[in-house]
Amino acid sequence: MRKIVAVAALSTALALANPVWSQDAKTVAISCGSLGIEFKVCETGVQAWSQATGHRVQMVSTPNDSNERLALYQQLLAAKSADIDVFQIDVVWPGILANHLMDLTDVIDPKTLEQHFPAVVTNDIVNGRLVAMPWFTDAGVFYYRKDLLEKYDRPVPSTWREMTETARLIQQGERAAGNDRMWGYVFQGRAFEGLTVNALEWLDSFNAGTIVDADGKITVNNPRAADAITLAASWVNDVSPQGVINYSEEECRGVFQSANAVFMRNWPYAWPLLNAEDSPVRGKVAVARLPKGGEDGKHSATLGGWQLAVSKYSRHPKEAADLVRYLTSREEQKRRAIVGGFNPTIDALYKDKEVLAASPFFGDLYETFVNAVARPSRVTGVRYNQVSAEFWNAVHATLSGETDAKTSLAGLERTLDRVSRGGRW
Repeated sequence: MRKIVAVAALSTALALANPVWSQDAKTVAISCGSLGIEFKVCETGVQAWSQATGHRVQMVSTPNDSNERLALYQQLLAAKSADIDVFQIDVVWPGILANHLMDLTDVIDPKTLEQHFPAVVTNDIVNGRLVAMPWFTDAGVFYYRKDLLEKYDRPVPSTWREMTETARLIQQGERAAGNDRMWGYVFQGRAFEGLTVNALEWLDSFNAGTIVDADGKITVNNPRAADAITLAASWVNDVSPQGVINYSEEECRGVFQSANAVFMRNWPYAWPLLNAEDSPVRGKVAVARLPKGGEDGKHSATLGGWQLAVSKYSRHPKEAADLVRYLTSREEQKRRAIVGGFNPTIDALYKDKEVLAASPFFGDLYETFVNAVARPSRVTGVRYNQVSAEFWNAVHATLSGETDAKTSLAGLERTLDRVSRGGRW
């Protein structure tokens, strides 16, 4: 695996190479995701740093599937590999990877750190060590075809049941009008971390808890949670295609952007792609908060986002840390927000006129982004990955019709109790 990663990195580095390098030039390898235009936006940023500093950059493309990416990272870090200097890590990984990551406390100016959302910074501090820097934050948002809601004289749904009814109405109407490929709602239903994210939003919107509470108590097996998962399962083969149980973010965007879905749950990255010049839905889409679980429920969005961390095994930690400083800076976060729709972690940018012109909903949904519900990664620590996998598999079993929600959640509770060693994470 190390050899494969090194070759992939080198091939990208050659494309970035400056024809003339100083004798002091160092080579820094960074892993970047490739969801949507993510890799291209990252490439532009690292090229700018390379040109400003005279150092080379190798870009390593990693899997979009977060589970596969984490497995790759763990393999490299366990081997103390120096193939990657800067890792792009998920918001739920600092506790899992902390022992392999450099402490950035002494290399990041405290005043710079104060510009970022405090909750995200706190998330990146493990045992008093700043093991990562916030790069962009995320929260689930609700995309809808505003032209179709106007056509059928329907308001933006406030609850999940209203969404179901409106999705069914418009789906039937559009199919009768000739589009037999139209669906009401698409979401990330595949058995992966994305399903944990979606299902946590369903649970929290029904006031059904967050799988494991802040004190470590397993709370997932409750009637409200069963109601939430049962409702979601009812969408499959009704307002959502059977294939949705195999959809990740890009499959959802593909259906929605081809004008074959009324509603979509996705991350903010999809906004500039939906409004690209060649997009069939350009100018026809708007964004709102995800629906509530009911009148006594709440609008809930799961916290996402990615950080940049420096490997303890980097041959060039000084240069790697400088690259992290540059990429997480206010100027670079502003550029990424405008060209890629990536949510800044710097509060002031949510009042920036240029940022809001590019993504107007950044201002409208500000509270959604700063108050997003966190997955229980801090309380479950190194066991979070197993907790999440057990949760998404239980939910997926219900979505696919293998079992009902009550049975699935009861079994999940028993499994998590064993994983937690009786509630002691």
